[in-house]
Amino acid sequence: MVPAKLLPTLLPALIALLAAGTPPSAAAQEETQYGDLALRVVGMLEEEHFLREPFNDKMSERALDAYFEALDYSRIYFTKEDVEGFYAKYRTQIDDLVRAGGIPAAFEIFAVYEERVRDRVEMAKKLAVPNTFTYDSDRTVEISRKDSEWAAAGEGHDQLWRNLIEGDLLREKLIAEAVEKEKAKEAEKAKAAGEEPKPAKEDAESKKSIYEKVSDRYDRILKRVKENTTEDVAALFIKSISAAYDPHSEYFSQQQYDNFRIGMNKSLTGIGAMLQKNEDEGGATIEGLVVGGPAFKAGKLEVSDRVIGVAQGADGEFVDVVEMKLSDIVDLIRGEIGTIVRLKVIPKGKDGEIKLVDILRDKIDLKDSLATADLIITKDPSGAEEKLGWITLPSFYADMDGGQTSTTTDVRRLLTRLSIEGINGLVIDLRDNGGGSLEEAINMTGLFIRKGPVVQSVDWRGQRDQKYSRNGEAVYGGPLLVLVNKASASASEIFAAALQDYGRAVIVGDESTFGKGTVQQLRPVLGRKLSLPFAREPEQDGALKLTIQTFYRIDGHSTQRHGVVPEIRLPSMLDIAEIGEGALPNALVVDPIEPSRYLPFFEKPIDYEILQKASEARVASGRDFEYILKDINEEKERIARNAISLNLAKRNEETARAEVEREERKKSQIEYFASVREAEKDLFTIYKLTQDNVLEEKLVLRDELSEEQLSGMSRGGADEEEDPEIKLLEYPHKFDPYERETIRILQDLIAIGKTGKPVNISEAKPEPRVKTVPIEAKTAPEAN
Repeated sequence: MVPAKLLPTLLPALIALLAAGTPPSAAAQEETQYGDLALRVVGMLEEEHFLREPFNDKMSERALDAYFEALDYSRIYFTKEDVEGFYAKYRTQIDDLVRAGGIPAAFEIFAVYEERVRDRVEMAKKLAVPNTFTYDSDRTVEISRKDSEWAAAGEGHDQLWRNLIEGDLLREKLIAEAVEKEKAKEAEKAKAAGEEPKPAKEDAESKKSIYEKVSDRYDRILKRVKENTTEDVAALFIKSISAAYDPHSEYFSQQQYDNFRIGMNKSLTGIGAMLQKNEDEGGATIEGLVVGGPAFKAGKLEVSDRVIGVAQGADGEFVDVVEMKLSDIVDLIRGEIGTIVRLKVIPKGKDGEIKLVDILRDKIDLKDSLATADLIITKDPSGAEEKLGWITLPSFYADMDGGQTSTTTDVRRLLTRLSIEGINGLVIDLRDNGGGSLEEAINMTGLFIRKGPVVQSVDWRGQRDQKYSRNGEAVYGGPLLVLVNKASASASEIFAAALQDYGRAVIVGDESTFGKGTVQQLRPVLGRKLSLPFAREPEQDGALKLTIQTFYRIDGHSTQRHGVVPEIRLPSMLDIAEIGEGALPNALVVDPIEPSRYLPFFEKPIDYEILQKASEARVASGRDFEYILKDINEEKERIARNAISLNLAKRNEETARAEVEREERKKSQIEYFASVREAEKDLFTIYKLTQDNVLEEKLVLRDELSEEQLSGMSRGGADEEEDPEIKLLEYPHKFDPYERETIRILQDLIAIGKTGKPVNISEAKPEPRVKTVPIEAKTAPEAN
């Protein structure tokens, strides 16, 4: 037997020998090509990653861990024997094989994965038939299997899948019963009102039996697995190699890289249509049209039309896209500005018809993720007018191609208008903002502080660097809150941490932010350049997002793993979810460094303690967080239990109990929200500022703007009347509990600036409350 460690040295010779005897297949050539790509990526990781560590046996095992997690996160397809066999074979060999120019583990493991999925789908379809299960056992199925042992091949694996399919069927059975009960309830309502019951809206999916639904679901899973090309498999494996270094280093195939750039630039070139893969009939369904985009202007496409063919130019041949992956369909439709794309379309609701649509491609601006603002006009308890600004920022976007798209420019525009309107205080909403451009985070911080350091960074040499705000004075210097949650990450944390260190703002939100304290840079992965005269420049084979630095707060500490801890913490379901840097494999560990030299923004620091006590009292005694706190406790119990019954009688009992609680909650909330609306009638007037209307003289009421105007996306008209209960269950003034409490904290902060104290909690009225902050209106801050 050949020793395992000698295999890498023999591999090139074996390949050469085989190649001499028979011409390599297309698949073999592709696999060799991606082996070379993996070697180039490994070279970049070794030479340019922050760790500067070799891709060795330790990294080999980490890469294998990441690959298995990417393929089978819930540990339901591979068997224990599969996994143990592959770890015995490849745990310390991936590094050697990559250096020999191959990634055989990628294709061998994926081949077994595809075989296991096919086998399990066949089993699922055999089980998903009437009379297979009686639903009366005491067995349970795990809710999460990410930390479970892999099931042993044979009976152990089969029993796992019997439990899974029984659970799927039971869930569909309960859903079907709930739908029937709802229909009966609606019929009773109609009868009591002397009306004819409305006919139930049915589509192809609703007509399926529970067995067909479960069977079709697994068919779709198998179809998606089979759609993976050699390139897809190689890209996923190379991503796993990158993840061995840290969770944020990532390889992008060229297609993925193009999509990443679109996300950062907030623009693309194409027709301006949002597509969704039609799993049942094939092709892609139009889910939305970008308002003002080429498809919207042409007026030839409608939401729910189905694209089945794509042709280039005025007379190009149509390519059938019925069985094509969505990403490939999108690639065919995108193209250069000024070129024509032709679509073969089945119109909505007209399966027997086909129409041909030609559209001239153009630049599409994605407005739904740009910065927006609300101007909230309310009153303080004395009756004086109080104006609050609220800027919502979904990401720190920037144009990667040298264009004009800029977070800081957009926020400055909104901030200037809010200042002109005379706001007394401001909230920056960074909830679910996963970050983006480091430069934009630094520049935007400069809108709220004087000239000074914003963030520090350390590279692999230990060399320290500082990034500064160059503004002489803050554009806005008034009362400021930053609202965050566990999903606020990276650039969001740089911004929030800097304002916290300067004592410039009050941070409000979850127990902490995400905890990403590393800096990445996108670098092209280039093909090998031939050493021949007049050789062309190598083509790009995607890009590698590399961690190159760790960043530090100006106080010398890092947000890495710890995040930014708000001064005022609000109850959140995200606090018990397993998210955040600390939950990610291979997250870097860093130590504090020397702090920067900086001065606090205010001579007299903000009294965080008094703000915190006032907020805690409201949360504890008020009703806004009542159900959130209850849900947190129930979710903790569910996570600890990690099992759900496969007994129909037990599940019906649980469902009935949950339905009673749901109805009680609904009734309670409708009554409470109605009382709040009555008590706060005319208390809030809310105007909406977007990048389209921010410079217009006349302010536009938020509720006068349609969802289409706000998102920039047309999703078709509503086909049915809205349930009146939906309106009754809408949060008063459309402020969710976090927004409502943040507004109160901001009003407290404004009051402290005037009197040194917030609302006196002992004198606060019971919920629903109108009075929030004492003292007269504050003079509007000036924009410098």
